[in-house]
Amino acid sequence: MAGGSSNYWEDLRKQARQLENELDLKLVSFSKLCTSYSSSRDGRRGDSNSDTTPLLNNSTQDRMFETMSVEIEQLLAKLTGVNDKMAEYTSTPGVTSLNAALMHTLQRHRDILQDYTHEFHKTKANFLAIREREDLLGSVRKDIETYKSGSGVNNRRTELFLKEHDHLRNIAMATKENMTSQRGLLKSIHSRVNTLANRFPAINNLIQRINLRKRRDSLILGGVIGVCTILLLLYAFH
Repeated sequence: MAGGSSNYWEDLRKQARQLENELDLKLVSFSKLCTSYSSSRDGRRGDSNSDTTPLLNNSTQDRMFETMSVEIEQLLAKLTGVNDKMAEYTSTPGVTSLNAALMHTLQRHRDILQDYTHEFHKTKANFLAIREREDLLGSVRKDIETYKSGSGVNNRRTELFLKEHDHLRNIAMATKENMTSQRGLLKSIHSRVNTLANRFPAINNLIQRINLRKRRDSLILGGVIGVCTILLLLYAFH
């Protein structure tokens, strides 16, 4: 019984060491991936032709990150399961005489698992922070390039707008001067007519009669229009 228990414990330790070795290699590769991702982005940031750089490298690194994250999480889960089995074994009746040594070994494997878990989450968080920062900077650079490429068009539009504004302003000034000139001409004509009317009373009386006739004709025309409008309304609503 003791031999069988001892073999079971050794099998668990062997599984734990194997998983720890795999995790160590995976975490080293995972850390290098994060470093290479940051370096490649820094190199492209200084490249003036970054827009023409293929995006395959970034996509490949992102896929590798996702794949390695899943693999490391699976290894951590397996190692956690082995440690749990080792903990169950230390509480099995019949191994109390070796309990102190077993607990020491178990604690060492637990410390290794904790260190690997902490390192994985730290590296993953750094990778995600770098990717988020670079995506944000890439978006800002794209906006800047878009603004630069469109600045020529915007300047052309502004120039055309200013020319059109000056043209309309010149037309308005010419119209104003023309109206001022016509107003002065009408005042001069009116002044001359008044002068003639004052000099020749007969002409003044004739002008007054003409004005009275115009007012009467206007009243008659207005009345006719009003009556016609009322008749049309009555016809329409009948």
